[in-house]
Amino acid sequence: MKLLDDEPTGSPARFWHPEGDRIRCDLCPRACLVSPGQRAFCFVRANHDGQMVLTTYGRASGFCIDPIEKKPLNHFYPGSSVLSFGTAGCNLGCKFCQNWDISKAKQFDKLADVATAEAIADAAVRSGCKSVAFTYNDPTIFAEWAIDVAAACRDRGVKTVAVTAGYITAEARPELYAAMDAANVDLKGFTDGFYRSLCYAEFQPVLETLEYLVHQTKVWVEVTTLLIPGKNDGEAEIDEMTRWFVEHLGPEVPLHLTAFHPDYKLPDIPATPASTLTRARAQALAAGIKHVYTGNVHDAAGQSTYCAGCGAVLIERDWYTLGAWNLRDGRCTSCGKALAGQVTEAPGTWGARRLRVMV
Repeated sequence: MKLLDDEPTGSPARFWHPEGDRIRCDLCPRACLVSPGQRAFCFVRANHDGQMVLTTYGRASGFCIDPIEKKPLNHFYPGSSVLSFGTAGCNLGCKFCQNWDISKAKQFDKLADVATAEAIADAAVRSGCKSVAFTYNDPTIFAEWAIDVAAACRDRGVKTVAVTAGYITAEARPELYAAMDAANVDLKGFTDGFYRSLCYAEFQPVLETLEYLVHQTKVWVEVTTLLIPGKNDGEAEIDEMTRWFVEHLGPEVPLHLTAFHPDYKLPDIPATPASTLTRARAQALAAGIKHVYTGNVHDAAGQSTYCAGCGAVLIERDWYTLGAWNLRDGRCTSCGKALAGQVTEAPGTWGARRLRVMV
């Protein structure tokens, strides 16, 4: 894709090396080989005079304050507010993308807000946000900016969250995730065929990222799978996925099973029935995953948190609104078992609000 003359050249990028008169991106497994004046698949990393630049550095698609449960993160400061933003572009090509107007945007007018890392961190503090989330599109492709924002947040005592597909190289993982306090990784399906045909990506690197995050970092991890009728919601695939999950990630990493709605390039596939989510949740629990949630449907039972020891309700939820809180110092008030995650503080009171803010 040719760079337009009136577009900014961007900020110097990392995670690349030269190959002749072209440059090879080392950030994601796509490993784009980019000619002079051209862009990588993600559209935001470009070859400018033989150097890779990030064309969206410091430019956002807008800032909103959300409930942390919307990311979704149910075990990371429940009830708190999070300042959320993204940029244009994406390194996957998911036909079912539910933020396609942002992630697939090629017009820079989608990037309405310009802000420094310090300004974003200061806005989070002013707004009373516990954390800042890199979301709406994948922070992998704007890793340099995400890392800088995270550093500014850390200086001010603000946590950072990556909402990501986990499609990143082993070379780039350590630097990006060293800056993060939590991540929700979108495990889009559990077959090579699904990733190749519906995401234009490879499956194995995502599994490697998940194992890396859980076993080699201090990042709090939760996982989301969007269940699409006829594509990745079969009983056999759910069984295989949840068995792998318990064996490789452990039983107390939370799993969110969310409902698809017709969008982008899959407008003719029906929305996921609530019964599918209920069945898949039962399968995941039977496989040994202790914390399994349903999303994008009204299901208070499937959205509440239960003790992994005695089964008591620890945190009641109805969509993004919290009810009963049966924890003391992060432990079940019935049996004393600690709840996995960052839950030792009193719950926040942000609720289900979504507030657009200027930075």
